[in-house]
Amino acid sequence: MAHRTRQLPEHTEESDAPDPSRAADGEAPPDLRIRLVPKRHTGRAFAAALVGLALAAAAWSVVTNPRFQWDVVGQWLTARTIMEGLLLTLWLTALSMAAGVAIGIVLAVMSSSKNRLLSGAAAAYVWFFRGTPLLVQLLFWFNMSAVYPRIVVGLPFGGPELAAFNANHVITPMTAAFLGLALHESAYMAEIVRAGILSVPQGQIRAASALGMTRLQTMRKIVLPQAMRVIVPPTGNQTISMLKTTSLVSVLAIPDLLYSAQIVYSRNFQTIPLLIVATVLYLVTVSVLTLVQSWIERKFSPDGARERRPRTGARTTALDRRLP
Repeated sequence: MAHRTRQLPEHTEESDAPDPSRAADGEAPPDLRIRLVPKRHTGRAFAAALVGLALAAAAWSVVTNPRFQWDVVGQWLTARTIMEGLLLTLWLTALSMAAGVAIGIVLAVMSSSKNRLLSGAAAAYVWFFRGTPLLVQLLFWFNMSAVYPRIVVGLPFGGPELAAFNANHVITPMTAAFLGLALHESAYMAEIVRAGILSVPQGQIRAASALGMTRLQTMRKIVLPQAMRVIVPPTGNQTISMLKTTSLVSVLAIPDLLYSAQIVYSRNFQTIPLLIVATVLYLVTVSVLTLVQSWIERKFSPDGARERRPRTGARTTALDRRLP
């Protein structure tokens, strides 16, 4: 029985199916590129428009309201009395913050000690000074002479006295302000430094101990340098907070920035312009401290700064430029 074989058509490169990419005679080829159309955010645009309108209305009201007396603000913005109050505020901030950081480091080291008396004393210190309002502490130090009229230096428990001072002469309003601000800040700095110490891996501490380093050497050369990346950002925030907190010393009649403004408007009865002067100077000083804080953070975080820095000669596509 003979079998017939059917010959299939040979495969050719050219197909009879119409190619959409080919254009008819006399017609331009169709554009097959994909166009990216951004998604419309109607609600977001509407909310932004409302916020912008509210901000513009508030700015217009502040600028055009004659009761703000901007001419008086400009007159007192660089006055000698106000500048002296600003310098006193900056000096008190720097001195109290330096003492608070130093005491906070000591307390953090004590709290990490295996001696329960040291760790317990540090915990009690933090509990007391962080748990009571700063204004109460300032008033307490200012009235310390009512409890201890004489400050005695000598052996305790009724021992001989080496020196004695009148408390009213030693604890002046400035001394009371410094003690209240520094001791209150040290309680917060102790927790910040302790968190930085805990962020260092325990393996490095054990490696330093295996090399024969003492606990103090390990803390000074291994732990604290690495903990600075965790300690620096909140310390900068605490410094800015300290600058604003110094306004509380006005209750002790210390001529800081706020109290200087209060003295002026108690004489000329221009309360709002002088308060605006104090507000503007606080904002300017805080802005400068924020820039300094950002610079210090970049110094202690070289890896993060290196990642944010674009590579030289790197190509960027249109999609890359759209990415945040």
